[in-house]
Amino acid sequence: MSGDARASTGSNFVPRSRPDPVPYPAPARPGSAATSGPSAPPSGGQSTGTGGRHSVARAHSAAALETVAYRAQVTWERRYVRLLILFDAGACVVAAGLAFFVRFGDLVDFETKPVSIKPYILMTVLLPVAWVLAMSLNRAYETRFLGGGSEEFRRVVNAAARFTAALAIISYATKAEIARSYVLIAFPAATLLSVAGRVIGRGILHRMRRAGRCLHRVLVVGAGESAATLVRLAQRDPTSGWSVVGVVLDRSPGRHSHDRPERSGFDLLGVPIVGTSETLHTAITATHATTVAICPQMDGETLRRVLWTLEGSDVDVLVSSALTDVTGPRISIRPVAGLPLLHIDEPELTGTRRVMKGVFDRCVAGTVILLFLPVLLGLGLAVRLTSRGPALFKQTRVGRGGEHFTMFKFRSMYVDAEARKAELESRNERAEGLLFKMRDDPRVTRVGKFLRKWSLDELPQLINVLNGSMSLVGPRPPLPSEVARYEDDVHRRLMVKPGLTGLWQISGRSDLEWDESVRLDLRYVENWSLAMDFVILWRTVFAVLRREGAY
Repeated sequence: MSGDARASTGSNFVPRSRPDPVPYPAPARPGSAATSGPSAPPSGGQSTGTGGRHSVARAHSAAALETVAYRAQVTWERRYVRLLILFDAGACVVAAGLAFFVRFGDLVDFETKPVSIKPYILMTVLLPVAWVLAMSLNRAYETRFLGGGSEEFRRVVNAAARFTAALAIISYATKAEIARSYVLIAFPAATLLSVAGRVIGRGILHRMRRAGRCLHRVLVVGAGESAATLVRLAQRDPTSGWSVVGVVLDRSPGRHSHDRPERSGFDLLGVPIVGTSETLHTAITATHATTVAICPQMDGETLRRVLWTLEGSDVDVLVSSALTDVTGPRISIRPVAGLPLLHIDEPELTGTRRVMKGVFDRCVAGTVILLFLPVLLGLGLAVRLTSRGPALFKQTRVGRGGEHFTMFKFRSMYVDAEARKAELESRNERAEGLLFKMRDDPRVTRVGKFLRKWSLDELPQLINVLNGSMSLVGPRPPLPSEVARYEDDVHRRLMVKPGLTGLWQISGRSDLEWDESVRLDLRYVENWSLAMDFVILWRTVFAVLRREGAY
């Protein structure tokens, strides 16, 4: 299937209720009427290996012909792409107009004056069209990259850089006189505004997805924990755009479990089981699915037949990797002897990008401390005057490589909070016991509740970022008592510096279960990048404003 195969449905296909489960046929008994179809074995109930494979192939060919009549319905994706095109064109119009106004509006006195401004007027008019065309040629409008991840923004920046380079080469080859000031204003401004437009567009899309619109209707193919994991992830994050409408088993349940094949109404985590891989085309048609997500345990031959079945249906096919939580630039396809293999790079924990991250952390932390020093002093004074004790709370935490450091926070509890913790253990909302969390903790002061509500108690950790013991983005800084009870795998959280914010901060904070918070921290360690840090910092602003999990 082509790379730009559609993977979603129009809003008119979003279900108002869960579709009824589609019964799948029971395994046919030898000699029964059900075995008289294309896949039936020869008379006598026995089949040779070659004849059986040819029969199955003929059955899948017939299924493929039947599926050709089905087309994945897509409306909202086209509207969303048109919205992004409008944003990009508008960004370039504003940037070109700004550059023209600054260069020729007598705001700045330039030493040299152009012979004529007509070429610049023409460029200002044509630049938005060329800008959108450059985005399209660099595949910045491919729907598979829209709505999530950093690839969309990377493609926008790459398209802008290539377009600028192409224009520079053309102007040099033709000896065209183009004012450098115009270019230096127009192109960076257009790039920033285009990225801002994509951010706004993604926010609109996520808001609509939370309302149950603009969703991919997904059919999960597989069984066991791998299928349940896909369903759980889709249900946990509505902004991913996955509406799982059914589960298709990779084989008949009666052949490998206690479930009877005639029980066609059972489900997986509330999602109906609607068939097996042999009846995939029927399940797709019945559920109006537009995406098929295949679990990694499916063998290659069955997967190839599924792809044949879906040819011409505009249904997108996604194959889940058996290696979870490893994404982004670490994964690439390497063909070996005609076999596509996944190449997994080691996580980048040292090197130039790590140095750049450290420099960026210290520069941002120092700048914020200087700019908001009056605010920090005011908050500290409020803590000091409203309850007995110091303004700053100091606590030993574990950093990179297991090294201990002193973490700073604004004190949000009474000074006897640790002494009173034992009497409140029975009210701990974390059953696993590694963390102690209460929504209405009586040890929290009145000012402390305000600070926690808006995450202001975390601001003194900028001192830790400035002295290098913490980073702006990273895993949550654990206590030594927590680390002492870590399992072996969890120690990988200590391979990077803890962060002032992180995936846990933008995904629910205190509302997260322990296992989920660990999974998010390990995902960050495995896939760290500067682009991911920028996305997390941006999303942290909205997480703080929503006040989710802040208590």
